[in-house]
Amino acid sequence: MAETVTSDALRDAGLRATRQRTTVLDALRGRAEAITAQDLHGELRAAGEPVGLTTVYRTLSSLADAGLLDAFPRDGEQAFRLCSDDHHHHLICEACNRVDEITAEEVERWVDSVASRRGFRVTGHRADVFGVCSDCGRA
Repeated sequence: MAETVTSDALRDAGLRATRQRTTVLDALRGRAEAITAQDLHGELRAAGEPVGLTTVYRTLSSLADAGLLDAFPRDGEQAFRLCSDDHHHHLICEACNRVDEITAEEVERWVDSVASRRGFRVTGHRADVFGVCSDCGRA
């Protein structure tokens, strides 16, 4: 879904396809890194988009609340990324903010093993692994 969020997907999530939402989604499409509302606002304004910072914050929050964006903590703020809609997890570079999706299978085996050893019934989970990507590690 990351590359194809449409008006139908917005409606299915209970959101109207407003110009602000489609503008924000278009700006996030194909982006490897997570971005904060302030940084996205700056990019949109530089591109000539007449959008306010509050609108960008509200739009990102509503899209994340609807499950269309993933949110990541960064320096006391939230950064957002348009990820696939398949169950996945993340490797997050603390240097460049790149977010790589990890397939669910890579994490599920570990989750199931740990839960089984402890007699725990898993009802949900989220795995975000923070570190430095290979590109930044070489720099």
